[in-house]
Amino acid sequence: MTDFSPESLAAIGPKEFTQLVKSTPDSKIAEVMASDTRTKILDEVFNRMPTLFRAERSGDTAAVMHWIITGGPNGQDTYETVIENKTCTVTSEPVRQPRLAMTMDALTFLKTITGAGNPMMLFMTGKIKAKGDLSLATSIPKLFDIPKG
Repeated sequence: MTDFSPESLAAIGPKEFTQLVKSTPDSKIAEVMASDTRTKILDEVFNRMPTLFRAERSGDTAAVMHWIITGGPNGQDTYETVIENKTCTVTSEPVRQPRLAMTMDALTFLKTITGAGNPMMLFMTGKIKAKGDLSLATSIPKLFDIPKG
């Protein structure tokens, strides 16, 4: 497979990225996600989120979610996902009050979004901390096309 780097991520699709996360040792992912390349990787992941959004399953969902990713070289990174009017937008500069805020380290985040980790189990074991509308958290998988690797 390819190396775990921003350049590699930009060149592969969601399914290949899922396989990359599953095949890369946790220690390597944690090392990369604690480095200066972390922001590029997170930006690439979040920039793809609107393309994986399933508008047909969103119904009348209106939600602002904050993803707080801890453990970076400069502390934490926060991204805002807004779902409204059957659209999904993402920014790395949150401005709206979240209906749901989730805090986790970068490894847990990548495992969650690729289906390599069970979000409910990660929440129950304290790896994911959530504030706000927990029912929204349980609906995230149906709102996005999470590739199976």
